[in-house]
Amino acid sequence: MDFEEQAMRLIVNAGNAKSAAMNAVAQAKQGNWDGMRAALAESDAAMTSAHKEQTDILQRSFDEPEKGTEMLMVHAQDHLMTAITVIDLAREFCELYEIIRK
Repeated sequence: MDFEEQAMRLIVNAGNAKSAAMNAVAQAKQGNWDGMRAALAESDAAMTSAHKEQTDILQRSFDEPEKGTEMLMVHAQDHLMTAITVIDLAREFCELYEIIRK
């Protein structure tokens, strides 16, 4: 598998994690706690996949350093970091909505 394919999988998984996290916030806003928890679990699963891709890419870059700094990897890292941030915020919003709804 080439770096570009792995980077694209990282981007897709990170994007899916971010989308699921935002869905969790929407579910919490509606008071749907089961939906919120399911969306957060989906987000976690996608993030786990994204982290696996990132780890594999970074390990391969040690073996083939000339490929480790491609722009696509930079873009993939950006997606990953954004997804992590949104997930953290979504968890805070979900907790807040849960408190407000009680």
